[in-house]
Amino acid sequence: MIYTPTFVKEEVLNDLRIALESRHASYMGRKEVFMGKAKFGIFGDGKEVAQIAMAKAFKNGDFRSGYYRDQTFMFAIGELTLEAFFAQLYAHTDVEADPSSAGRCMNSHFSTRSLNEDGSWKNLMEQKNSSSDISPTAGQMPRLVGLAYASKLYRENKDLHQFTQFSNKGNEIAFGTIGNASSAEGLFFESINAAGVLKVPMLMSVWDDGYGISVPNSYQMTKDNVSEVLKGFQREEGSNGYEIIRARGWNYTELIQAYLTAEKVCRDEHVPVLLHVQEVTQPQGHSTSGSHERYKTKERLEWEAAHDCVLQFKKWVIEEGFATEEEIESIEKAAIDRVKQARKNAWDAFVKSMKAEHNEALDLLKRVAKSMPEKAVLVSLANELEKTLNPIRMDAVKAVRKALRELRFDNAPIKSELQNWLTKSLEENKERFSSYLYSESEESAMNIEAITPEYDDNSPMVDGREVMQACFDDILSRDPRVFAIGEDVGRIGDVNQGFAGLQEKHGELRVTDTGIREATIIGQGIGAALRGLRPITEIQYLDYIYYAVQTLADDLACLQYRTKGGQKAPLIIRTRGHRLEGVWHSGSPIGMLLNSLRGIYVLVPRNMTKAAGFYNTMLKSDDPALIIECLNGYRLKEKMPKNIGEITTPLGQPEVIREGSDITVVTYGSMCRIVMDAAEQLSKVGINIEVIDVQSLIPFDIDHSIVESIKKTNRVIFADEDVPGGATAFMMQKVVDEQDAYRWLDSKPVCIAAKEHRPAYASDGDYFSKPNAEDIFDAAYELMSESDPKTFPALY
Repeated sequence: MIYTPTFVKEEVLNDLRIALESRHASYMGRKEVFMGKAKFGIFGDGKEVAQIAMAKAFKNGDFRSGYYRDQTFMFAIGELTLEAFFAQLYAHTDVEADPSSAGRCMNSHFSTRSLNEDGSWKNLMEQKNSSSDISPTAGQMPRLVGLAYASKLYRENKDLHQFTQFSNKGNEIAFGTIGNASSAEGLFFESINAAGVLKVPMLMSVWDDGYGISVPNSYQMTKDNVSEVLKGFQREEGSNGYEIIRARGWNYTELIQAYLTAEKVCRDEHVPVLLHVQEVTQPQGHSTSGSHERYKTKERLEWEAAHDCVLQFKKWVIEEGFATEEEIESIEKAAIDRVKQARKNAWDAFVKSMKAEHNEALDLLKRVAKSMPEKAVLVSLANELEKTLNPIRMDAVKAVRKALRELRFDNAPIKSELQNWLTKSLEENKERFSSYLYSESEESAMNIEAITPEYDDNSPMVDGREVMQACFDDILSRDPRVFAIGEDVGRIGDVNQGFAGLQEKHGELRVTDTGIREATIIGQGIGAALRGLRPITEIQYLDYIYYAVQTLADDLACLQYRTKGGQKAPLIIRTRGHRLEGVWHSGSPIGMLLNSLRGIYVLVPRNMTKAAGFYNTMLKSDDPALIIECLNGYRLKEKMPKNIGEITTPLGQPEVIREGSDITVVTYGSMCRIVMDAAEQLSKVGINIEVIDVQSLIPFDIDHSIVESIKKTNRVIFADEDVPGGATAFMMQKVVDEQDAYRWLDSKPVCIAAKEHRPAYASDGDYFSKPNAEDIFDAAYELMSESDPKTFPALY
């Protein structure tokens, strides 16, 4: 059914006002950058009319997952003010001024605030929602799949109908936007396919202006046309698929008809829609970094000028009799005045937010310069700071730091005032720029206390996989918001049987198979978690996580940070790693993960009981976590805890799993068994090592317990299966540097890691590629031989 729109004068003229205000905000924003008042600018000019049409289909409870061209849409749904638009351009760090990111993201990166100040959920059905934008092209796509998938779950799982603050029985649409060039990305195609398979209400808009910066469509897409390429996705009688709709970006009536038709199909039938908006223009080019006159022909520029959507909209308004040319001029003048005032309001507020701190520093510098006129540098610092045009926070901090250098030999009272100012300023700026990497709510994972396993005489010894199965069964039974997805997770209960029988017991909506598509498995989880659900998304083997690292790093890991606590996605990523067999099933790229995923807790349990405790901990919290189970631990025997559904493993608390007095060995995961084997061998030659399982790498030993062991042993070995300089280097920095363990070391710290290459296949390949018990023995023996060669003579 094609929707036929009707037009009311008041609504039409209001749409024109929004389009004009947005266009002039783009023009003025660009000028602010060139005037030096902002660092960079990227704008949505040329897409105003299409986004106004999209906004007409957008309802309370719906979600957007878009990119940095959607300012007009955000204006039209009432979730962005002109003042907030300019505040983000200036990087105003007040969340009231820039609710999207509190100055942390460059301009045109939009989001709405899903959380109250205490980190609890708002009622998302009482507002229009936008997930937080990221810059990497197509990076918004995996998350979009999850936002739409949540509607499917809320509709089809009746146990979720009670959560009315998140959904009205799955009636919500996930709206996606992307540029034509970015639709050439693999994440776009993977996401389009996943949404079609899942049959979810995803309305995907492609803004097609014919270019990707300077590169035309002929270099981007087969047939120069994304909707032509995707024709095979068009649904037909008796099959799933997409509704594919095309509209021209300068045609107001055509666009409204297209969006309202798409909305009806998407919302009512849960059918994904691709809406290809063609003949879009970009009047100012890609961004403030360059002009499109450099790469567009004269004919193309002339065509764009004639088909500018705002110009065409004005013509239509006059032709249809909604306003005269004079009335439109009046509307445009008012729009320009409104944008100018908003720009002034935003700039004045931005300057005012820093003025008191700046003036306080300047006053201190003037006073110290006056009291010590012989120090010409102090006078110069005060004068330079006073003359700084448009000063920002770092200007005062730099000046005070340099002043304190000059005062390093002085004890004047003014020096302590400068020191106090600097301490206070650095602390305040830490909150402005470095807070909310992790949850700061009462539900933070760091607030979950340990509950230890309980056993009795009847507690059976079982395979590790059975511990996981019992844990997941209890989790699924107690919380309807939890679901698990991944390759082979459903029907066969995952490749290692942790979910065996649980799909049959809890249903396919709760324990679900997916295709081979790691990035969108993660995205499915992120989007669902953004809408109040508690997903466990499985990456079958740790080696395969590379497919999803960009989504994890650029989207999930920095979500709380880039919204300054405005959004959260407490996703659990389940995987299995470390040693098993060969190049692609024995990976332990922990250093790569630690350096990429700050903002996600990285947990490395040594057995399945510890893993079960981590799942329970994280499901009590509102933080995301990556839990890496030991790949070779599923058939090792463990005692089944009586309280499997209650045990919690605390984060950041290492466990001493063997006491010793000679050397401290710090390790984790599958290496714990290797090191314990070596410990027994070492004990036979009189060397007694203390073995510490760190349990979690992020966070790492929050109470600095490892250094207490080193104070006793005066020697330390860091051991794992990553490449040299990987996670062993991370642990050494944490202990030797942060914990000052070097003060108690009598020998150099030793790192034992795998070889630099991927592990070779079979038992010999494992033995000669990864650390083994004999490697640990030899390294520990050599440390003891160094200090007591008589008792421990050289072995080789």
